[in-house]
Amino acid sequence: MIRGLNIGLMAALLAAAVSVGADAQMYRGYETPAYEVTVKKGDFERRSYGTQIVAEVTVEGQREQAISRGFRVLADYIFGGNVQDAKVAMTTPVAQQSADDDDRGLWVVTFNMPSTYTLENLPQPMSPAIRLRETTPEDQVVVQFSGRWTDDILTQKELELRAFAAAHGLEATGSPRFYFYDGPFTLPWNRRNEVALVLN
Repeated sequence: MIRGLNIGLMAALLAAAVSVGADAQMYRGYETPAYEVTVKKGDFERRSYGTQIVAEVTVEGQREQAISRGFRVLADYIFGGNVQDAKVAMTTPVAQQSADDDDRGLWVVTFNMPSTYTLENLPQPMSPAIRLRETTPEDQVVVQFSGRWTDDILTQKELELRAFAAAHGLEATGSPRFYFYDGPFTLPWNRRNEVALVLN
């Protein structure tokens, strides 16, 4: 999913079994969070998401360094680094969002848990850095694009997304979320990337 991961880790991810709930959506064999598209114009969509169970970790550093570090912590958890020594299927996308209120370079990296799990039956992490929680339903406005996800491109897509939201009378809140769907060996033009904003 993320550039810079070692080959062994990626091979294990690609070989992981996928356990899918009845309402799950899929992307290239991986479960994705279910959502309903209520508006679509070109690469822009307004989506309604239901509740999701997520595992997340807060890490410090530059954006690319932070997502790589966060990914490794969460990957260790789903590969058995938990109290039950259980494996959890990989999902997509990997999400990243700034958690920086005082310029310390903090980022939240998130894995969605397969839809077959609840907070009650999800394996408990060994790492105290990992948080398990249930999200609340929300609407998002999202722009999708392919290619590499450099800081400059993500910033440009955020600006385009905010302009789209303003032009359609949509009020967004908070910092953008970045969604990365594909592994590091995926050719750039075959990659699915997204920038999302939560709507009020």
